[in-house]
Amino acid sequence: MNTGAGLDWDRALDLIDAAGEIVLACHIGPDGDALGSMLAVAQVLRGLGKSVAASFGEPFTVPPSLRFLPGMELLAGPGELPRHPALMIALDAAGPDRLGSLAATAARADALVVLDHHASGRSFAAERAGETVMLADPEAAATAVLADELIRRLGVPLTRDVAQGLYAGLASDTGSFKYPCTTPQVHDLARRLLEAGVRPDQISRELWDRAPFGYLQVLSAALGRARLERSAAGGRGLVWTTVQRGDRSVLGVTYEQLEGVIDQLRRTEEAEVAVVCKQTDAGDWYVSTRSKGGVDVGRACALLGGGGHRTAAAFNAAGEPAEIIDRLRAALGAVEEPGSGFTTDSERIA
Repeated sequence: MNTGAGLDWDRALDLIDAAGEIVLACHIGPDGDALGSMLAVAQVLRGLGKSVAASFGEPFTVPPSLRFLPGMELLAGPGELPRHPALMIALDAAGPDRLGSLAATAARADALVVLDHHASGRSFAAERAGETVMLADPEAAATAVLADELIRRLGVPLTRDVAQGLYAGLASDTGSFKYPCTTPQVHDLARRLLEAGVRPDQISRELWDRAPFGYLQVLSAALGRARLERSAAGGRGLVWTTVQRGDRSVLGVTYEQLEGVIDQLRRTEEAEVAVVCKQTDAGDWYVSTRSKGGVDVGRACALLGGGGHRTAAAFNAAGEPAEIIDRLRAALGAVEEPGSGFTTDSERIA
């Protein structure tokens, strides 16, 4: 797989070779791609004799669905990391803000290597005095693809434990191989991971087929208050709902367990775009968006301070959900307007 052609892999390998201690960080509220990729790379680096610590910004809580991943012993709280690391590797973070409290650590690092596949990322180098090596490829289906390429270039064969993390990342960001980013190369990587000993049935059960009964009640309430706006998103339709902090706390459901709500909402046949506003423990809102391909939600979310991909993106917001949806509706309209700097599907095809 010719992954990330033109990227400075050689410089990244030189930095890793010279480092005795390496800090790794992924984005806050890690998903399967962020945590799976980070732990896979961390295990490889440990095997190479490096002193390794991996982390993510507060809240430092591993989602229950990801606690099966090998390498958990390499995780350290944000406050336990070196204040001024010689080398730091950031994974699956579109910009410094996605690292949360660890953005300051990344800014102080002597050298920073960034593995990422987001097209709407903001520059790390602009906030740093030290060297920054960007291994970012928006064509990659997942950061796990880039992590696999790094591991390959390090000359380390895949073990079952490392392959599990990469497979969790690949399956997560391809929607279990349903999203348009699923290419022949993606399936080739999946084949290699299976050959390394991955059991897809076991990983799928952990990622998607486990939930406490309280989650079903939260999901029921969220679907019950869903609203369909047929004229939104350029007439393609928008469906949205909310999950308030109180909805889940009374049922003992954590914020991290809400990931699957949007997968149910996006099944709405009359809506191109699905949105779930999830209230965090701090009281603000994390707005997850999904598109079936006809609307670029990544660019719409970028207008609101977030980002992601064409079919899956998010942003943080304060205020009432109805007001937040008003802003998102306007952003979706802006990416469709001629001369806005964004292209519609028809313009892209023409």
